[in-house]
Amino acid sequence: MLGVDVAETALAIAREKACARGIKVEFAAADAFKLECLRRKFDTVLDCGLFHTFDGDERLRYAASLGSVTEHNATLYVLCFSDIGPDIGPHPISQEELRAAFNPNNGWNVAAIKPDRLQTRFHANGAPAWFATIKRI
Repeated sequence: MLGVDVAETALAIAREKACARGIKVEFAAADAFKLECLRRKFDTVLDCGLFHTFDGDERLRYAASLGSVTEHNATLYVLCFSDIGPDIGPHPISQEELRAAFNPNNGWNVAAIKPDRLQTRFHANGAPAWFATIKRI
């Protein structure tokens, strides 16, 4: 399966970088829509480049899946392609789309959304991105 190969390659690279930097961290591959299968809870979750790959209904499913594995007051950090700026990446996301997926009605509060850059192989200086800080309520 191509997706599994890509995920395992990405995890191997991340493990190598963490080790080289002396960072103790655990990486695991899981279905983003079935995170409850991990059978654990997290205080912090990092999403770098996944959220923007989902369509509207999938974003809500993803938020619910994340909710199943995050503690009250946990922090979710999302880095996704922005819909603002020149040379945007594929599947750009608006701030409104972030807020719609992570809203108080489904147990989330968007604390901040700031402009950032997302490094890609196709953008010399990265593509326009949003860096969102989202709290589990």
